[in-house]
Amino acid sequence: MKWTKLGLVYCPDGSRPWAKHSALTPTPILHESGCLRVYAGFRDAEGVSRIGWVDLDPEDPLRVLRVSESPALDIGAAGCFDDNGVILGDVIFHEGHWWMFYVGFQLVARAKFLAFTGLAKSRDGGDTFSRVQATPVMDRSPEGLFFRAIHSVVPASSGWRAYYGVGSSWQLIGGAPYPSYYSACIESSSLTSFGPVGEPCITATADEYRIGRPRVCRQETGYQMFYTVGTLRGTYLPGYAESPDGIHWTRRDDEVGIQSSETGWDSQALSYPALVTRGRRIFMFYNGNQMGRTGFGVAVRS
Repeated sequence: MKWTKLGLVYCPDGSRPWAKHSALTPTPILHESGCLRVYAGFRDAEGVSRIGWVDLDPEDPLRVLRVSESPALDIGAAGCFDDNGVILGDVIFHEGHWWMFYVGFQLVARAKFLAFTGLAKSRDGGDTFSRVQATPVMDRSPEGLFFRAIHSVVPASSGWRAYYGVGSSWQLIGGAPYPSYYSACIESSSLTSFGPVGEPCITATADEYRIGRPRVCRQETGYQMFYTVGTLRGTYLPGYAESPDGIHWTRRDDEVGIQSSETGWDSQALSYPALVTRGRRIFMFYNGNQMGRTGFGVAVRS
């Protein structure tokens, strides 16, 4: 693959209290209005993320048409699993509505945070979302004590297959704890409940401590997965894998076709790639430095 970077698309200007900075885990859809809509997590002054959206011109995805004035999905009620921030997730169209899988964060006394998966539904064309339930649809389990975060949901023979990050430990790097996790998949007949144990897809090597945000696309010849690899050397860059069945994967990281720039907003890292196809063009939206603090950009497959 080859990708041509088009540039930085959007970062909050700080004028909204709930969106002071960052645009985390950009997730694009083809909206029924005809625009390219990208959902992302915007952070307030305390670093708490709420989900908003940015509408783009599909002919020129660097041209911003509209930005959500208020959160499409706010944080959860105090004491709930998502009371300290929400990020994407995935957004799918099902039974005439947009559904949003999101990752909810909660602070606890003896760990940096917990991260589990919730589900919300829109009744206004994807402008706002309401929680389907106040509890996670993918919760803590023996395979993932601290993190079980869905990032892709695709149709499967049994109903649905979810791809998610799962982990139960922390890696100390430079004296600071970083979450350690791998990517897995699990099937369910329902969007509102996923089982306790899935099948590992991409696991970390000796030099890696996390394989996260698996974004899966189904092709005529099989499946493609883009993900982000964190290494003990401090790099945070995209990876790529292929599968004939969506369960058994072969890593082809050297074929991902995009890396960080020499200078600028994505010179230190390139993370969380997510693809959308519009006509004959395939766009990749992604974060750069500081895990999205500098906003999100776009590349086109060339």
